[in-house]
Amino acid sequence: MPRGNGKTEKPSQRSTARTMHLNLRAGERVYINGAVVRTDRKVTLELMNDATFLLEGHVLQAEEATTPLRQLYFAAQTMLIDPAQAALARTIFETLRGGILAATSESMIVSGLTTAHTFVEAGRPFEALKVIRALYKAEAALIDGAQPAPILPATLQPSDRIEPRRPASRTHRTVPNPDLKVSRMAEEVSP
Repeated sequence: MPRGNGKTEKPSQRSTARTMHLNLRAGERVYINGAVVRTDRKVTLELMNDATFLLEGHVLQAEEATTPLRQLYFAAQTMLIDPAQAALARTIFETLRGGILAATSESMIVSGLTTAHTFVEAGRPFEALKVIRALYKAEAALIDGAQPAPILPATLQPSDRIEPRRPASRTHRTVPNPDLKVSRMAEEVSP
């Protein structure tokens, strides 16, 4: 079995579960099912069962949520990082999404938010995070008064029918900040 390649094994190679290898640098954090793990040296972790995780590089800190889309990203991220606060984070996500849709008719952002909403409704907030990150440039262009990119990349478009992720196939790279509290987020985002 190859180690450290960051890919999952094919189901035929391992009958009991899918595995995921995470290569981490010294001092890097990874958030796994709401727990924060920090390494003291370069290490490869093998996740041998279904787990939700974020790598530190994809975690948005509360103070970085300075635009509507970044606040939306933060809410979706909280659904992954803090499962106990997922219901509140989902409510905040929907409120923010509605506000953004009311404020813009930019087709790329509207399409992206529809896709992100579909992923969240299907219980797949990790995929929603990817879609929202892809919209940052279009949002910046709107804020700066320039024309945004014309279309959402095809790789971020949902299929015709998005199914909720099954436990055996969920392999998310998600990294939350343990110090972040949804209640703080709600205070910062509330009108």
